[in-house]
Amino acid sequence: MNAAIPSFSDLSDLAAGLARRDFSAVELAQWTLDRLAADQTNSVLSLVPEATLDQAKAAQQRLDAAGSQSAQNSGSGFSLLGLPIAHKDIFVTRSWPTTAASKILKGYTSPFDATVVERLATAGMVCAAKLNCDEFAMGSGNTHSAFGPVKNPWDPLAVPGGSSGGSAAAVAAGHIPAATGTDTGGSIRQPSAMCGLTGIKPTYGRASRWGMIAYASSLDQAGPIARTALDCAVLLTAMCGFDPRDSTSLQLDEENFAADIDQPFADAPANTPLSGLRVGLPKEFFAEGLSAEVRSAIDQAITELTRLGATACEVSLPRTALSIPAYYVIAPAEASSNLSRFDGVRYGHRTAAPKDLLDLYCRSRAEGFGAEVKRRILIGTFVLSHGYYDAYYIQAQRVRRLVAQDFDAAFQGCDLIVGPVAPTVAWNINESSSNPLQEYLADIYTLGVNLAGLPAMSIPVGFGNLASRPRPIGMQLIAPRLKESLLLKTAHHFQSITDWHQKTPESLGAAR
Repeated sequence: MNAAIPSFSDLSDLAAGLARRDFSAVELAQWTLDRLAADQTNSVLSLVPEATLDQAKAAQQRLDAAGSQSAQNSGSGFSLLGLPIAHKDIFVTRSWPTTAASKILKGYTSPFDATVVERLATAGMVCAAKLNCDEFAMGSGNTHSAFGPVKNPWDPLAVPGGSSGGSAAAVAAGHIPAATGTDTGGSIRQPSAMCGLTGIKPTYGRASRWGMIAYASSLDQAGPIARTALDCAVLLTAMCGFDPRDSTSLQLDEENFAADIDQPFADAPANTPLSGLRVGLPKEFFAEGLSAEVRSAIDQAITELTRLGATACEVSLPRTALSIPAYYVIAPAEASSNLSRFDGVRYGHRTAAPKDLLDLYCRSRAEGFGAEVKRRILIGTFVLSHGYYDAYYIQAQRVRRLVAQDFDAAFQGCDLIVGPVAPTVAWNINESSSNPLQEYLADIYTLGVNLAGLPAMSIPVGFGNLASRPRPIGMQLIAPRLKESLLLKTAHHFQSITDWHQKTPESLGAAR
């Protein structure tokens, strides 16, 4: 290991190290590959060292040509050139296999990069690995992978959250400073919370879905998982932008999310930079079902926000409970349509010696899909079938509109909504296998955001304990549409006076 590269560094620190020539992009890439190769969390699905080192060499050539200024901080931001990134195995990538953590795509290699992968590569980032996830992003604990569950670096008995659990575990374990994730119902925010990290889901349409294997097309959105709000801001700037290949991509003016992240709000004193910020606390998020340890950590974090000048008020999201049945009708319905393309004919797993074409379809899909994916396909096919479409799917879409209206009404009285990400700390890996409903209920505070298409993020705010090991707790920040800068600024100021984001499994003695 290169002693000049400290473990658990954030992206901004590594960018500064490249600028000082403490190490090269190639040395950083090799250090990262060594860490990933030694992974004990089952977060890594594929490494292609030759491709990683080729990208690192190209990045170093760009660094040398541009001079040291190219990696130095510029205002609040910094260059991503030469920095490592790992991608959730939902994003297609050239040179690396893409499986969506499913047997049905085992061995598939895409001839093109997803737009998110492409944009980060254009910024100079070096792809180091493809990371484990719930199969086709369907899950809340990363236990539904054809390649086995991911272990939480804070406690190997615990789930890391899902579906982007491999992304969160790899960052939390110190293997990689940042990773991409996707969020269909909380799949960036929940693993970020349960692994003590910062993660953001942008407004639906901010990041292109081109090359992101679809689960539920009207809900899926890409975003980054990293250690700090600043790192997420810089990554989000690189990831987002209009893409004509994605019909849901928003055509907006390009934003630099890090440009004013450390500046106080207008006319706010420097010691209370959040003065004027109204923080809404949904009473439904603090009701029965929220564990005492999560409630205590969130309450303390809200106190910190008020120390920074924010004012808290109660708001209501009355249809919070209805977001669960609405989501678990809409998402499976879209999944049943999206996953119909995996038929054993064109790519991926094909059954042996089929009797005819129908037998090829049926057995390839039965053998290739896991139990949770089959469950959601069956549910989705049922609710879209004749005689049930109006009763279930159309009704769920009506509830979706009402959930969005609840958020609109709440934002009339506040600027941000704050609450827990999940009702509890991470549960044990073996707890949800026999009770899928328990896993679905863990998403109660996150699903409404996706139904409404809003931006939201998770930031670490404390720990709960189970079996004497710390298990992280995350606080959720939700903003109106296209207000990612407000989320990131608030999170950044919170992290300027707290150190939860600096805690690591090693620093608290959690890793073994």
